[in-house]
Amino acid sequence: MIKVVFMGTPKIAVNSLKKLLNFNDLQIQAVVTQPDRPAGRGNLLTPPPIKECALKNAVPVLQTESIKNDRELIQKLKDFEPDFFITFAFGQILTQEVLDIPKFATINLHASLLPEYRGANPIQRAIYEGKKETGITTMLTVLALDAGDICAQEKIQIPEDMTDIELSEIISDKAPFLLYKTIKGLYTKTLIPQKQDESRVSIAKKFQKQDGEIDWTRNAEDIHNQVRAMRSWPTAYTKRSGKIIKILETKIVDRTESSEKICSVKQITKDGMVLNLKGGSLLVTKIKPEGKQEMNPYDWANGAKIKAGDIFADGVNECIQEV
Repeated sequence: MIKVVFMGTPKIAVNSLKKLLNFNDLQIQAVVTQPDRPAGRGNLLTPPPIKECALKNAVPVLQTESIKNDRELIQKLKDFEPDFFITFAFGQILTQEVLDIPKFATINLHASLLPEYRGANPIQRAIYEGKKETGITTMLTVLALDAGDICAQEKIQIPEDMTDIELSEIISDKAPFLLYKTIKGLYTKTLIPQKQDESRVSIAKKFQKQDGEIDWTRNAEDIHNQVRAMRSWPTAYTKRSGKIIKILETKIVDRTESSEKICSVKQITKDGMVLNLKGGSLLVTKIKPEGKQEMNPYDWANGAKIKAGDIFADGVNECIQEV
């Protein structure tokens, strides 16, 4: 029986825990995760998704603010005498002392084809930058950020309209099987990890809320990529009459350059609102105006008395003059 301690926190890691629990040759000894946090409108103390999954499956849960400073938890991990630690979106930095605990290795699953997109937002960055392909990687965890030897990889195609939420779901589905393949390969010594090519390293810098603001002087494809990369958080947004409008869903309908003013409303139909942009036209199909529910831009435009030819967002004319 292969003994494993699973370290993770958010929803994307839950499916991996569930599936690994079903392999008869694995024993999940415990789950290590972040503490419960206030969440929602009522700021109710809410457990991490991985904790809820573990408790439903009678797996012991260990929670800590900082694993590197938690001497009691470190001793418990040593007492388990595990073969492997598995980390997937755990959210804390491990020390060498912790990495040295498992008999075989600490394996991390990262949501990119390393060495591309090391860091915090690999899923969103791949979409934001218009990549047609990404993937998942299992690697040996080292102290440097996502720099360990690669164990296994699987490619994933990114269609033009795929959002970060949809890509996360695919990664969640594929991750447990790559993890199991890696565990078995290392355990039986049939898998030989390979060094990363340092010349190909790129960093997936963490997004901030302000990164969601749309610059309408960018071309249609770039803005479409921003919207679908930020469907979860931070949501892509613009401002009109000083109020925030979240842009939730778009589609490129034309890649022909137009002489019409940038960010002007080209057409409003029940399908949505077509905006003229550099490099083509963008159909906005779902928005969330400040203080309102998600809606079709057609319904919002009727209430806001917006018509073809109007400039959609605040500050666009000034922005264009600066370019």
